[in-house]
Amino acid sequence: MEDFLYFFSFQDASIGFVVLGITLLGIGSAFVGTFSFLDNKALLGDAISHAILPGICLGFMLAGEKNPYFIVGGAIASGGLATYLSSWLKENTKLTEDTIIAVILSVFFGIGIVFLTVIQKSGNPEMAGLNQFIFGNAIGIVERDLWIYGILSLGIISVLIGLFKEFQLLVFNPEFGKAIGLPMLSIRMAFNTLMILAVVIGIQAIGVVLMAALLITPGAAARFWTDRLKTLLILAALFASISGIFGTFVSYTLPQMPTGPWVVVILSLIALLSFLLAPKRGMLSRFYHRKKYIDKTQQDHVLKSIYKAEELGKSGLGLNDLLQIYPHHKKGILKSIKNLEKTGYLFINHNIIKLTKPGKMKAKRIVRLHRLWELYLNEYLNIAPDHVHESAEKLEHLLTPELEALLENRLNFPKLDPHQETIPRDHDDI
Repeated sequence: MEDFLYFFSFQDASIGFVVLGITLLGIGSAFVGTFSFLDNKALLGDAISHAILPGICLGFMLAGEKNPYFIVGGAIASGGLATYLSSWLKENTKLTEDTIIAVILSVFFGIGIVFLTVIQKSGNPEMAGLNQFIFGNAIGIVERDLWIYGILSLGIISVLIGLFKEFQLLVFNPEFGKAIGLPMLSIRMAFNTLMILAVVIGIQAIGVVLMAALLITPGAAARFWTDRLKTLLILAALFASISGIFGTFVSYTLPQMPTGPWVVVILSLIALLSFLLAPKRGMLSRFYHRKKYIDKTQQDHVLKSIYKAEELGKSGLGLNDLLQIYPHHKKGILKSIKNLEKTGYLFINHNIIKLTKPGKMKAKRIVRLHRLWELYLNEYLNIAPDHVHESAEKLEHLLTPELEALLENRLNFPKLDPHQETIPRDHDDI
């Protein structure tokens, strides 16, 4: 607990720099990664993160030390080469995009491991900590590196905000961008450059192997919560920052523990909670709304069946007769009867189910919608009358009053459905 309070009090200036740096890194990576995720280029970030390892090693070999300028320059060159090869192979070969990315990822990463092994056997005392680029160690980053990475992160964030509309077109409608005269190829190159920079900046804190998770997971988790792009970016940045800060805290309290894996663990937990609990797209919410829809559908079917029986002159519908109509849904039908009785739409008298006045009004509208749909399917889609029932059974539950009026007007206020059954009117006597 004392470590936790000390870490977040920022009494040590170096810790404050690390927290600020990891926050800027998270925001920049989340912004770039979210656009990449929406552009269906998620695997490209993974390929770039593995492809820059040879550049890092070459930069170290040239400088003879962990000079951030050489390392960043080498990483950018290596990542740029990988991105160019990916585009060139896609345009000039018949290989699929995922195959190209897999080849580039494995080849570049293999070369990087070879270079890293050569450096480790060279005896250079400056190589200590170079293997942290594999899994990341935010606490081990020196202040000079933090300044460079922080400035680059601010640059990425600024460019993304400044070119927000252009990148939005790049992701959602590049053809429209071309039509209005925007240089979409240059915009694509600018975006790829930002992605390379984001990977380069995060590689020492998060690691080559896991950097793709910091790029893609925040946007994927945020997508469960919203459809609005700006809100999506804000949530993604928040998720990335939280995971980065707490992953760094673990590295601070457990010095032998690399940062990257813990960042990914926390991000995965956020993504799991989003998957389960998000109000619209979350698994629990979808399960609840699906169950609610099924219950409503079964209740509508019960009301409709009783109404049809009363149309034929019966006083109601026997329980056994109703269960025979839906032999595979007996449990659901019994539950629907109980709920409808509780809400006052029907009552049972001597084992005969009858509609109350509100129940008859509700049932009449369901029958009306069903028969309107049957007529529409028959007249406008040329479906035979004996084939329209099942489709109308599904559609009758989805019609709003506005669409109902539009449908009725389109059908010229019909009186009969394709089976020559009367379509109830709103003003008919109950």
